[in-house]
Parts: sequence; structure tokens; C-alpha cells
Amino acid sequence: MSNYSVEAHPDVESDYGDAYHWYELQLAGLGERFLKQARQKIDEIITSPEIYGEKERKGYREAKIDDFPYLIVYRIFPKRKSIFISAIHHEKMDPKKKYRKP
Repeated sequence: MSNYSVEAHPDVESDYGDAYHWYELQLAGLGERFLKQARQKIDEIITSPEIYGEKERKGYREAKIDDFPYLIVYRIFPKRKSIFISAIHHEKMDPKKKYRKP
């Protein structure tokens, strides 16, 4: 297990909340399933932060949440031993919005 700390952009909480509420409106329990799978993916990132390769924006990586059209967008800061979660981003949304600065 890695010893990286995790920080998130302040808007990540609303990313989670918006997706959760939308899925719960579609089907009771689906929002909970989304949150569970997102947490599992974040745990995977914390355990092995380099498992996903860098994308077109230098330093950013993306992990797809299983069964949902969302990506966890993050950066690794090896010298600080930290992971910065930039966004929980719907794949159909404007891609520029997923690259938030720490």
C-alpha cells in the first residue's frame, strides 16, 4: 500500500453529490452504488497511483469508474507523496473542466 496523502479540489464534493442525486432519482440505490464504485476506484488509485498513465494534459491521469460514465481525474506529486483529485468528471461533459488546479 502506498503512503501517499490525498487532497481533492473543493468542487469534487459537488461532483460526487450531483452524480449521486441524479442516479438516486433514476433508481433508488443506484447513487449508493455509484459512490461505492467511486470509493473503490479511489482506493485503487491510493494503493497504486501510477496504475493509470498520464493523459494529454501533462501530469493528469484518469481512472474510469466501473459501470458508470465517470472518470476520476487526478495528479501525482511524488516529491510531496500526495495525490490530488481534480474532478469526478462525466465523460460527456466539457473535457476542459476536468483539469482543475491544486
